[in-house]
Amino acid sequence: MIPSTSTAGPLAVRRWGAGEPVVLLHPLATSGELWTPLAEALADEFQVFAFDLRGHGESSWDGKPFSIADLADDLGAALDALGLETVSLLGLSMGGSVGVNFAGRFPARVRSLVLADTTAYYGDDAPQVWAERAEKAVSVPRSKQVAFQLDRWFSPEFREANPNEADRIVKIFLRTNSEAHAAASIAMGEMDSRSLLPSVTASTLVLVGEHDYATPPEMAAALADGIPGADLEVQTGLRHMSLIERPALAERVRAHLKTGTTGTETA
Repeated sequence: MIPSTSTAGPLAVRRWGAGEPVVLLHPLATSGELWTPLAEALADEFQVFAFDLRGHGESSWDGKPFSIADLADDLGAALDALGLETVSLLGLSMGGSVGVNFAGRFPARVRSLVLADTTAYYGDDAPQVWAERAEKAVSVPRSKQVAFQLDRWFSPEFREANPNEADRIVKIFLRTNSEAHAAASIAMGEMDSRSLLPSVTASTLVLVGEHDYATPPEMAAALADGIPGADLEVQTGLRHMSLIERPALAERVRAHLKTGTTGTETA
């Protein structure tokens, strides 16, 4: 663990490997621990960092409301503390939204970008929808939220064939602070980073599960359309946590991080 500093207090960071730095940003109500399999797959060639975002995992939080831009500022402060001027970024869901904000506001700091199952904007009704989710995050016992989350995260086929991996993610979710989960939900609902998309200069790969109904393919298409030169790949049969459900995507990620080139085939 590497302590670094944000405006809300220290952030926890996991690190693997050596080489060019790659930062992995996790989804809502999880932590950097989620990335262990992908980080281990990439660590033979890259120095991989997985941050616990504010209030998640082992990172601190002052209990105050925050925005997606605040989480991006936390990332910048953490990179400064680690002496990393430029990095490659990979974000899934909320982590991807943070990555979009950071890459759009600080384009010179991001060499390449992978955005998985994410969006810059959830729609006009997002504040109300996410406020309702925030209320449930604190009023419903976490164990009773699991069925809703699992159905969003993974296809039934994956859950049946890989119960241990699904359970690993569930345990991370259950350990997440409910108040931080709620605060992050409010931040997601208030987010609108669409105006930042044209400012992204990093070579960008957008991935999305074919059956992701949390951030569906049309949201991914809007990202790819808005970011200059971005490539979109729809992954057949997958839901919201595409990079967890299909570990072989690590090699697609590796190719993008190494070359900045993107393919056109779907998996």
